Amino acid sequence: MNPLALAIEQSWQRRGLLAWLLSPLALVFRALATLRRCFYAIGLFKSEALPIPVIVVGNITVGGSGKTPLVIALVKALQDAGLKPGMISRGYGGSYSDQQPCAQVDTSDAQRYGDEAVLLAQKTGAPVFVGRKRVAAGQLLLQQFPDTNVMICDDGLQHYALKRNVELALFDERGLGNGWLLPAGPLREPVSRLAKVDAVVLNSNMPLASSWVAAKVLIFQMQLIGEKAYRLTQPADYKTLSDFKGQKLVAAAGIGNPQRFFRMLRGAHLEFEEMPLPDHYGFDANPFTSLDVDAILITEKDAVKCKALNDPRLWVVPVQAELDPALMQLIMQRLSPLLRTEKPIGLTPA
Repeated sequence: MNPLALAIEQSWQRRGLLAWLLSPLALVFRALATLRRCFYAIGLFKSEALPIPVIVVGNITVGGSGKTPLVIALVKALQDAGLKPGMISRGYGGSYSDQQPCAQVDTSDAQRYGDEAVLLAQKTGAPVFVGRKRVAAGQLLLQQFPDTNVMICDDGLQHYALKRNVELALFDERGLGNGWLLPAGPLREPVSRLAKVDAVVLNSNMPLASSWVAAKVLIFQMQLIGEKAYRLTQPADYKTLSDFKGQKLVAAAGIGNPQRFFRMLRGAHLEFEEMPLPDHYGFDANPFTSLDVDAILITEKDAVKCKALNDPRLWVVPVQAELDPALMQLIMQRLSPLLRTEKPIGLTPA
């Protein structure tokens, strides 16, 4: 991350000098965001519905907060309940996201379709379509997979062109930051937007914000669990994280919040050198060539773009999102009246 971007991101966690200097622009951003939402509400901007229920997972803050593991967990829970979910995504980080047409994700081409979309397809086996226009992506998915009966839109909270039936807003330990909108703070929309979502999911043990409590937002906890790692060049070769103790390690992460990955590894009592990389880092060249280490621990999101490096020191640490069962019960309550199924649905007992 370049020094200016790092300074701005750090300023988003407090109301320091830089945040105050940018605050007039935040007022302009707030007005534009409110106006845009109003235009969709009154029909001036078109909002379209898919013929099946839609769950939107997103956030009102900038930066990664764990949406990909959350979407994977939701899809698997829906599959366990007897449903056939599909996913649509913008395809951030991939070259295809800049093109107008939509397409099904090829799990062998993260450079084209984006690391997150490829990981979603790999981990769930469910169809994933990417495109700038999420409605068109969803329509194409349904044409090719007509038995799909519920759609999950990844990172689509502000994509009002797509109507939705369930909204989930995700936060990590950074919470609301300094509480200001871009560019003075990390917020894409005002905090009042949370009063409209079906639930807030916290990917941390952070204390609840008073504004959330005042808005009577339903809040559920999520925990990311990672206990093992596999060698990227030989996926059948597994180790527990404790097996890496005493080795000379580097931990690298090209995700929105690399510190979350580093904290998880420290929780396993590992000592390592941190190597934070920009979000959606492309790995066009091997950034690890000059490292004199025994092993390099990376995220699954980065792994889908690292196979061509053919570096046996790379070990992938998969994580699994553990959800509050009450969250899935809420989602199924919202979906049940809308679903097209031939048999009763229900959650698999824990």
